Amino acid sequence: MAAAKHLEFLMNGDEVRQVTINNVVIAGWTGRNVEAMEAHIKELEELGISRPSKTPTYYRCTVDQLTQDEDFQVIGTDSSGEIEFLIVSLDDGYWVGLGSDHTDRVVEATDVTVSKQMCAKPIARTLWRYADVEDHWDELMLKSTIIVNGKEEAYQEGPVTTMRDPKELISLYTDGGELAPGTLMFCGTLAVSGGVRPGEVFHASLSDAKLNRTINHSYKAASLPREE
Repeated sequence: MAAAKHLEFLMNGDEVRQVTINNVVIAGWTGRNVEAMEAHIKELEELGISRPSKTPTYYRCTVDQLTQDEDFQVIGTDSSGEIEFLIVSLDDGYWVGLGSDHTDRVVEATDVTVSKQMCAKPIARTLWRYADVEDHWDELMLKSTIIVNGKEEAYQEGPVTTMRDPKELISLYTDGGELAPGTLMFCGTLAVSGGVRPGEVFHASLSDAKLNRTINHSYKAASLPREE
């Protein structure tokens, strides 16, 4: 039996649906703006993480790491979030959502794929039909903030066009095909204001000004000691 994660989403604000995910793909180094992508690569190089051999790069993650919980645990204090829009392929087409590629930065410096598996991948409980935003895709905005020592700090902000168009990312991953139903793809992140760092709370939002709606998700990653 194939692995599967069963999640409940609010679809387009008016229908609650049980969705089955059996593949998780994390697209990395997806920047459309070469200078912005280079800025993010340099941020990670400062943490000892080598630059990729090619862009974009597609990493895999097990479906059991997906979570809609607002609290989960991580090992140590070296992990942090990354806001990302995501695409979910279902039998009735593509849907857009919001998530965070929460990643262990120490492990990332050694093995990026393993680092993706080290932490839960929080995702919001709302999906929008991609066809409903495709005509004004360039207007969608991403924003994240973190709480550090009880104070909110700006972390990431910018348009989804900072990353490559989702259909381009899908085409590159599938060699010109389509995502199989049941596949969820994280589609890349924005450069960080003030450097990559952990926070007590990570808040993410995806805003659609034309249709006057926003997807929000906040979570806490509680640190466990590496050993006792």
